[in-house]
Amino acid sequence: MKDHPAVVPPRHDPPGRPWQRLNGENASVLRLGLITLLILVVMSLLRPDLFPTLNNFTSMAFQFPEFAILSLAMMIVMLTGGIDLSIIGTMTLSAIVAGLALSGGFMGDPATSGIPQIGVAICLALLMGGLCGLINGFLVSQIGIPPILATLGTSQIYLGCGLVLTGGAAVFGFPKAFSWLGNGQAAGIPAPLILFAALAVAVAFFLNKTAPGVKIRLLGANPLAARFAGMDNARLLILTYTLSGILCAAAGLLVMSRTNSIRADFGSSYLLLAILVAVLGGTNPYGGFAKVSGLVLAVLALQFLSSGFNMLRFSNFFREFIWGALLLLVMVLGTFSLGRVFGLGAPQRKDLSGPPIRR
Repeated sequence: MKDHPAVVPPRHDPPGRPWQRLNGENASVLRLGLITLLILVVMSLLRPDLFPTLNNFTSMAFQFPEFAILSLAMMIVMLTGGIDLSIIGTMTLSAIVAGLALSGGFMGDPATSGIPQIGVAICLALLMGGLCGLINGFLVSQIGIPPILATLGTSQIYLGCGLVLTGGAAVFGFPKAFSWLGNGQAAGIPAPLILFAALAVAVAFFLNKTAPGVKIRLLGANPLAARFAGMDNARLLILTYTLSGILCAAAGLLVMSRTNSIRADFGSSYLLLAILVAVLGGTNPYGGFAKVSGLVLAVLALQFLSSGFNMLRFSNFFREFIWGALLLLVMVLGTFSLGRVFGLGAPQRKDLSGPPIRR
């Protein structure tokens, strides 16, 4: 007697609204987009004379790219299940190296410096950022130091190097052409916004469309399985931290161009913002998941809040309190099931490396 194959009923889309049929990743981005839109509407209603104006949006486009690029650097590292507390030290040290090259050090008179000299200074900054990231990756992957401790130590080292190079003073006096990166416009679009958009697209393409990027995501999801699959985890970690350092250097170049100066202690508050943006954008602190589109929405939401608080004359100390409380809230929601309901954060990574332990 011949067995008849089982009849599989045709698959129908579940009933309900279109957004109820979205998968978890897209639904999370959609909800975050709605939250960002809600913040925009509320702030516009509270200050209709100042907030929803072209001047305000242009001003914000010059402000947020620098900490948004740092958030990209943090997101890449968190994708592997680590963290980089040295992003501020890497940013300032890279910018100081470029600033010294442009302010009359071995590059000559800054008033006569042209595009080639500026190009050399930019390359020096990117090389310094890559070197700082390479050191972090070596300490984490080869020496075996936990990322939080390794980058905490290197953060102080990079800060100390910046203080030694500058003597604690600000570096300034750059060529006028260099200021375009932080203050110029192209076809009416602020140059910092163009730089951030280009880097965000490049990072998204790298993580989703290239073999090393996909391997980095797999490494963050399950390091043991990645090793059994033949991946070189140490090399991937070094690559990840090196890319993070290069992004930090790009942020440093943007800062020094916008302010026409750089100090070793600049941007200390950006560390909390970078972590908050990455986690609020859906990056799993335990590794394995990150979405650049979610990070962009998180950046916009926090920038809208910051600008709105300034217009409502909120204290800067209260703003720092809000950032810290928001970070803890997102982490709590991401840990418990309520986080999956609102799409904030990501659930903890499960250990799939072996059978469950019987007690």
